[in-house]
Amino acid sequence: MDKTKNDWVYFENLSELLRNSAEKFDSKTGFFVPGGISYTYGETDQLASKVATMLYGAGVAQGDRIAIISENSPHWVASYFGISRAGGIVTPVLTDFSAHEMRSILTHAEVSIVFISSKQMNKFNGGFPETVRQFVTIEDLVMHDRDDFERVSERAPGQLVKIETEEAEPGTDRFPSADKDDTAVIIYTSGTTGSSKGVMLSHDNLIFNAVKTASIHVVVESDVFISILPLAHTYECTIGMLIPVLNGASIHYIDRAPTASYLGPLLKEIRPTTMLTVPLIIEKIYRNKVKPSLTKSPVTRALLKFAPTRKLLYRAAGRKLMAFFGGRIRFFGVGGAALAPDVEKFLLEARFPYAVGYGLTETSPMLSGFGPSAARYRSVGKPIHGIEMKVDHPDPETGEGEIVARGRNIMKGYYKNEAQTAEVFTEEGFFRTGDLGTIDSKGIFYIKGRSKNMILGPNGENIYPEEIESVINEQEFVADSLVMHVKGKLTALIHLNQEKVEEKFQHLLSSAHDRQKDIQQKAEELIEEMRSKVNQQLGKNSRLQQTIFQKEPFEKTPTQKIKRFRYKD
Repeated sequence: MDKTKNDWVYFENLSELLRNSAEKFDSKTGFFVPGGISYTYGETDQLASKVATMLYGAGVAQGDRIAIISENSPHWVASYFGISRAGGIVTPVLTDFSAHEMRSILTHAEVSIVFISSKQMNKFNGGFPETVRQFVTIEDLVMHDRDDFERVSERAPGQLVKIETEEAEPGTDRFPSADKDDTAVIIYTSGTTGSSKGVMLSHDNLIFNAVKTASIHVVVESDVFISILPLAHTYECTIGMLIPVLNGASIHYIDRAPTASYLGPLLKEIRPTTMLTVPLIIEKIYRNKVKPSLTKSPVTRALLKFAPTRKLLYRAAGRKLMAFFGGRIRFFGVGGAALAPDVEKFLLEARFPYAVGYGLTETSPMLSGFGPSAARYRSVGKPIHGIEMKVDHPDPETGEGEIVARGRNIMKGYYKNEAQTAEVFTEEGFFRTGDLGTIDSKGIFYIKGRSKNMILGPNGENIYPEEIESVINEQEFVADSLVMHVKGKLTALIHLNQEKVEEKFQHLLSSAHDRQKDIQQKAEELIEEMRSKVNQQLGKNSRLQQTIFQKEPFEKTPTQKIKRFRYKD
């Protein structure tokens, strides 16, 4: 196959993609974990072949579903490519899923072999579903029979073990060569609607998407990625793994939750050039660290009211933020959910190199986006090259309609679910995203909200909960919010930042006998005050009629979107 830069399909399959990178970047160290274990591109390719040989010996046939249930690591990467090289279909499972959800996925996909970490083995105390005949401990990539689960779980490695690799002898590579249209992965989504579906993506879907995102941002060999999102999610897998592998960049994997206290020293050591996040991470940093420093004095608060002085203050704060991330960031990608308007305004005016991407698991995932040099406030940018996007049946007055897309990145369908697959495609073959939006004269898209979340107002107007929530979440004491119709009233469930509330009412903590009751009463008063403040910033039809104190944190998806279906009743 011609692999020139003019050919928009570079490789036939994922195995070929890794092998090509191993030839080009053989001795370059590309994959790291804290503690010193690392692998070169050549070693990673050899390790993938070792995995494939192990699977081949275990009788894996082309098209067999093989799961990965593990935290990110170089072994996750080698397992992914090794499964593909052996002809299997990678079925990555998010570690945030419950034991019940994991078992359901393994059963539905009829998974025969599971690559699993020691931490995740605890979720299978009763053993694996019947279809699983063997499992592989991912820390040392050793295969075990399912009957050995109890013995192995007691002695599981726990820590990653550096595995020695060697070149395969010529002529011993007997693995099947996947066609570009063969299913490469089945990814089970964890959406806000509560229906988990197995999305089938082909080799071509993924490779096309990885190649064509260069129209938004070009990754180079000297780039250094830090991976903090789960590889089992398409966003991190395609943008945070396939793209750097394609271009010979290096990737550092972390071994715990990405808290500011843990990331701070690590970022200074690694000094990444590229980082992918969900909005929650940068929003927390802005609201807990940046914003308080900007508003702590009456003078700075006054200066923030005027655009010229506000921009100067933001740029100074932006330089400090850049230093926190190691000083070399040139691409700070935000995806998975909408970025809060106040946070985006800060990033834009601070000239911080943020970028926004839009897409879904079903689209491999990228549909559109912008790079740091083309930021457009509140937009999701232009479609990546080779993808058609349009607003279907736009409203004549507002221009709003459902965003639909067509291209080589669109999924093959939902596994074992032809009816649901048919529902999400138009007669012309466009995929229905379920997102409502508009497009401007320059071809730039703007998202209004999910069609399933939209509320029809009393006068027939469209009310988008996400827009109201963004205003609520800007309030000082708010951690998160959810807007919905409750008994005919436009209602906001509001979860507060406990630390900030307790700090504000510290006098109650030290003097009151029943302090928790008093704190809750004050919290309820606080959110009622917020209702008045928020309504002043909203249009007449979007004003809240009641607020409810949400004591416990909202249950969320791995991309930190609230599982709305949990709160409908």
